[in-house]
Amino acid sequence: MTEHNEHSCNCGSSQENSCDCGGSHGESCGSSGCNCKNEEEKKAPDFNNIKHVVAVMSGKGGVGKSSFASLLAIALNKKGYKVGILDADITGPSIPKLFGVKGLPEQNEKGVLPKKSKTGIGLMSINLLLPQEDEPVIWRGPIISGVIKQFWEEVIWDDLDYLIVDLPPGTGDAPLTVLQSLNLDGVLIVTSPQDLANMVVRKAIKMAQKMDIPVLGIVENMSYLPCPDCGKRINLFGESNVEKTCAELNVDLIGKFPLDPELASLSDKGAIEDYQGNNLTLLAENLDFLNK
Repeated sequence: MTEHNEHSCNCGSSQENSCDCGGSHGESCGSSGCNCKNEEEKKAPDFNNIKHVVAVMSGKGGVGKSSFASLLAIALNKKGYKVGILDADITGPSIPKLFGVKGLPEQNEKGVLPKKSKTGIGLMSINLLLPQEDEPVIWRGPIISGVIKQFWEEVIWDDLDYLIVDLPPGTGDAPLTVLQSLNLDGVLIVTSPQDLANMVVRKAIKMAQKMDIPVLGIVENMSYLPCPDCGKRINLFGESNVEKTCAELNVDLIGKFPLDPELASLSDKGAIEDYQGNNLTLLAENLDFLNK
């Protein structure tokens, strides 16, 4: 893959037929203030046949977005679909850690081959390209956007039923690049019961709606903790307001998923594919949102 060095973004275009970013009409510079789109770059390369692309995003970090993106891929894989995960969280990648996958991806004359999890899920993440998994990625937005585009254009995903894109939290350059550059079927929003998360997730939903990207639904993660003794629901993060948010923004509620210590433990061990708990079962029973 192309080596990236620190540099500034330069759309390099004239004022004629320019969009909000100053780039020429039809181009996308990848900056957070850019409203331009390039339909050509949304197409997957000829060597890839990806039927559906779904982005998983959140308004803020710490809501379990990457874990949920992984569970979504696992649930689809268990149903017999060919699945890949593109880890677009360049500065905070966690997909390889969740699946226990390490080592440099192989390359051929066409591009880069994704690493495979033990159940055959294709994975591509910046952490697979770093000398150490704790090596920081200290890049500005345009470079991060460029890497995400490379993961889309230069990785040989081959035939996939679903490519799940794990976005970084927020509404900055990286999420914008994905919404502009990838041919998305829609976005799935992950949030938690906290009022702060609920407020910020509205920004993510409105961002997708402004860019005409279908919002497939909202998942409330860490909704409650089931008491291990009596089964009573303990609302660790307060009462949920997700139904109100869904109604106000006209977005479907996919489900409320509890905190599960087993999921957290297996994720830390790099064994998320071994998880068989209620969250995976609940998700597998509610995949109809992908058919919207």
